Amino acid sequence: MKLPRKVKEKDAFPAIFYRDFVVSSNYIGVEGSPPCFGSISAGLSGPAPGATSQSQNLSMKISDIRATTVTVPLEAPLRHANGCHWGRFVRTIVEVETDNGLVGLGEMGGGGESAEAVFRSMKQYLLGHDPARIEEMRFRIANPTASLYNNRTQVLAALEFACLDICGQAWGVPVCEILGGRLRDRVPFAAYCFFRYPNPRTGEGEVRTIKQLVAHARALQQRYGFSTFKLKAGVFPPDYELEAYHALANTFPQGTFRFDPNGVWSTEQAIRFGQAIEGLRNDYLEDPVYGLNGMRRTRQMVRVPLATNTVVVNFEQLAANALDTAVDVILLDTTFWGGVRACVKAAAVCETFQLGVAVHSSGELGIQLASMLHLGAVLPNLTFAADAHYHHLTGDIIEGGPLSYEHGAIRVPKTPGLGVKLDRDKLAEYSELYRRLGGYPYDQDPGRPGWVPLVPNDRWADPNDGRPVEIPY
Repeated sequence: MKLPRKVKEKDAFPAIFYRDFVVSSNYIGVEGSPPCFGSISAGLSGPAPGATSQSQNLSMKISDIRATTVTVPLEAPLRHANGCHWGRFVRTIVEVETDNGLVGLGEMGGGGESAEAVFRSMKQYLLGHDPARIEEMRFRIANPTASLYNNRTQVLAALEFACLDICGQAWGVPVCEILGGRLRDRVPFAAYCFFRYPNPRTGEGEVRTIKQLVAHARALQQRYGFSTFKLKAGVFPPDYELEAYHALANTFPQGTFRFDPNGVWSTEQAIRFGQAIEGLRNDYLEDPVYGLNGMRRTRQMVRVPLATNTVVVNFEQLAANALDTAVDVILLDTTFWGGVRACVKAAAVCETFQLGVAVHSSGELGIQLASMLHLGAVLPNLTFAADAHYHHLTGDIIEGGPLSYEHGAIRVPKTPGLGVKLDRDKLAEYSELYRRLGGYPYDQDPGRPGWVPLVPNDRWADPNDGRPVEIPY
């Protein structure tokens, strides 16, 4: 074996298949001390091949699990087919601590006392557990048959983020190197265009008219460098949104586009709309209807790829789609699928069946965004820009503030673990804001009290209705 420079022969080791992880020899460290990928308290006798005595520091057990609910303001309330994000995101920040002092970070959508209590209850399953034994953890807290009674998919995802973060810190490598190694250093993102209510404090940021939508998209392109544009729709009548989508496409002739009405159309409406956009530079039409059969019928009649993050979100649904294709592009969400590792596994299935994949966004702060970046770094079949609500945020709970966009992309962290750390001051600030404001009903529209959407829907908002909306802030 040809040895890397500055590595002594006695310390050299090739790619190690150890504890179900592949560790590249590119991460052999400085002279005389390769990083330690040794025993992680799984009943293994002695260190991994090539490890030094440092591996004794990696004998880890989970000693505590903490959860804190925060709410982080948005530039403006984001309208969607089922309601609204009321000017902020509510998220649960999870910390998993080990007996050797490492702290891994996780994140889950929603929050409050009930969510925090769920994570506290996980202590009875996981205290004393080795954080590297993530597959074992999956069966401890999210056994498939037990999940019929206590579905913990998103809880598992948050804890998996934290355990991967711990492993990366302990082993001295970024999470993407644990997942097979990075294929790219930056992940491109789409501009995520929403119809928006005005900011309740400043009155700014409204996106209701087509002119406002185009101006907002231009501002996003100029500020962040996006070349892909997604329109979150299903708010106004389909013909109005069709006109808006065409206006976006005409504004950026070199751009690519995607449209998402959140599954609230009938199949017939989806076919009509899909055929009307066939001449545009579409990445895909996302969830025009709710249900695999409706997607399949639409796909038979429309020459635009269909994508989903609602009807293919687990492996049983993925198998059904592979056997009788209804969806062309699977949008992988590190929360909805139960973690980063499940998304990597699903992407491999998609690669086998030549289905497209993209990275989905469920309203992330910096911790989940880091999980999305590490996922995007390792997928060979990632040919689309990722989605992220992230640029709508006015702050974050990570050190250094929100991660930066460069020419429409965000760099994959290179420091060990997820590569982000908690800003304790911001965590306290946004936790206090949550205690003051509480949660909000995601599935209600503050501008239409008593409104309830149908599926398929015909209860559209009026694009001419510019009345002010009162939202607590």
